Amino acid sequence: MDGSRLLDTSVVIAALEEPNVYLKSLVKDASCYLTATVVGELMYGAYNSARQEQNLARVERMQNLLGYLPCDFDTARLYGRIKAELRRKGKPIPDNDIWIAAAAIQYGLTLVTRDRHFDFIDGLSRQYA
Repeated sequence: MDGSRLLDTSVVIAALEEPNVYLKSLVKDASCYLTATVVGELMYGAYNSARQEQNLARVERMQNLLGYLPCDFDTARLYGRIKAELRRKGKPIPDNDIWIAAAAIQYGLTLVTRDRHFDFIDGLSRQYA
């Protein structure tokens, strides 16, 4: 998956807010993927919004445009390792972001994000949007 990217929730939200401009520039030269964690966070936001149906449809359209990566035993192993390393460093980050980082490392993808706390994760390739 060389040159491919995993999109963090923060980036997908920005793409949903301005899809024509933001997403086109982001995916221009690369394959982009989502994980179950990102889709789950987006679904939570949609269900928790005043415009549920509209937002659920937007999330579904976005998910259909991009590749989807499963979470499996290898993802869980990486999650455990990363969480333990962050704890030893005294740099905890949200659990969902650890799952997202674990998938990026597992599949050899660059994580596209707006969140700087991913800097604390060793071996994670990052691109800030």
